Amino acid sequence: MNTAPAASLTYIVGHRNPDADAICSAIAYAAYKEARGESGYLAARCGNSNARIDTILARFRQPLPHYLSDVSPRVRDLMATDVISVSENATCAEALELIDRHHVRVLPVTSARRGLVGVVSLSALGGVFIPRVSEPRAMRQVNTSLAHITRALHARALHLVGEKKIEELFVRLGTMDIRSFWSISVREKISAEQSLIIVGDRRDIQHRAIELGIRALVITSNLAVDDETVALAKAKGVSLIISPYDSATTAWVVRTASTIERVIERGVATVSADARIADVRKKFSAGNTHAFPVIADDGALIGFLTKTDVLKPPPTRLVLVDHNELSQAVPGADEVAITEIIDHHRLGALNTAQPILFINEPVGSTCTIVADLFRRENLQPSPDLAGIMMSGLISDTLHLHGPTTTSKDAIILAWLSAIAGVDSKQLADEIFNSGSVILANPPEKIVRSDHKIYEEEGIRFAVSQVEELGFGNFWQHAKPIAAALAELRDEERLAFAALLVTDINTQNSLLLVKGDADFIRRISYPHVEQDEIFDLPGIVSRKKQLIPYLASLLKEMSAEGALPTPRSTAPFKKKK
Repeated sequence: MNTAPAASLTYIVGHRNPDADAICSAIAYAAYKEARGESGYLAARCGNSNARIDTILARFRQPLPHYLSDVSPRVRDLMATDVISVSENATCAEALELIDRHHVRVLPVTSARRGLVGVVSLSALGGVFIPRVSEPRAMRQVNTSLAHITRALHARALHLVGEKKIEELFVRLGTMDIRSFWSISVREKISAEQSLIIVGDRRDIQHRAIELGIRALVITSNLAVDDETVALAKAKGVSLIISPYDSATTAWVVRTASTIERVIERGVATVSADARIADVRKKFSAGNTHAFPVIADDGALIGFLTKTDVLKPPPTRLVLVDHNELSQAVPGADEVAITEIIDHHRLGALNTAQPILFINEPVGSTCTIVADLFRRENLQPSPDLAGIMMSGLISDTLHLHGPTTTSKDAIILAWLSAIAGVDSKQLADEIFNSGSVILANPPEKIVRSDHKIYEEEGIRFAVSQVEELGFGNFWQHAKPIAAALAELRDEERLAFAALLVTDINTQNSLLLVKGDADFIRRISYPHVEQDEIFDLPGIVSRKKQLIPYLASLLKEMSAEGALPTPRSTAPFKKKK
């Protein structure tokens, strides 16, 4: 799986199973954007190359465009990477401070190696400090160390013993008369070694507490402590801490010095950076989770994704060239922003959230449109770039002999030829002699090398096209190609699948069709040797000649209520 696209890039990409025009127009339009001073555009492709494309790119010294397998927004595109986390040994006070400072509701808890331990939430922390009158003992309990208490209080330690030890302590205020000072602790069975006494300048309570051997004595309000009291504390092994706060505040802050151990939510659901945002949205909808930690394969925390994050617009942006239908676009195109479309095909069903630049002209190739943009703005492409646009134009118009060719294509080709210093006839011979698709590929790849899925009258079908110098190679491999076409129909669950084999020399084609028998019987062109292969003299354009004809047959069947049935009951097979 390819990694996430950079946020600053807009990808210019043609249709799936790209032909030469799709690749060349993407390269040319990226160069046009650069010539206009617009940065951040990159030519891309969403399918494999072929011998013809490789010949063109090598001839004009251009690299193969960047490959995009799927542009569906991923967690990595929207997650926060500068994650605010808290150590598993932190105190509630430290966690609360981070939550307040960064305005978050949930904090990831991490180990020393950034491994995810769990999360701690504001609501869970709040539960620690909500008074529970029915459990007075629990209200006084803290699980922490004297070092944590000293740090939380911003206190001054006069004497500390075992300050790093995490232990269970019980907090008491030394506000009672000396005669009843210790009675509550005795009644609640709290030992002196577990007691932390908070007291002001009551020397009698201070000394009594030290003599009892309490764990620590906290003197409030930065009050001075005489040397005798300090000496007694040291002799008895009692820790002595001076708090800057009054007694009530000191008692509250000491409770916040509890470690977060008891409030960590462990075993929380996580997501990976590669997860699709569409899938994570479903997880958010299915539960009350506010956020997901994002972890790497080794368990390390690398990001955090909240419900708010998934509402952000995805960073990936696309410019579609040589197509305008989502069924032909890179997977995930419907989940990201499409900012422009440059095309010469019929209009398909495509909606955008915002108005976009849409250039659609009835010319022979998309390269014609892009080259005309250069020309109209007095921007002269480099000779190699002119050669790239010539190649896309020649390939899509069969060197101006195809039925989609217009006078504008001829004018643009002559303009490009002069800039590139290349004779268009010689370039056409080089392109069309660059290799046979049928000889260079196995049957399953032949029927997918340039195939598009269409929908007419609610019926989905596919039409592939290959261009050859003569039909000899096709006839030698007709049976395995027919079997591969039938498999394509089953895999895509289509009513029928067709392959148009075009002879560049004679400007004629053969049509191989696999699918609904009633539909095939309605094809009026002559059969050639087999019932599913038809002779189509003068037919070379899938877009302008074949698709309108097939659409007319489906419309006729629709009027009769006899539309073909898709292969929906066929066992589903994974694409190769």
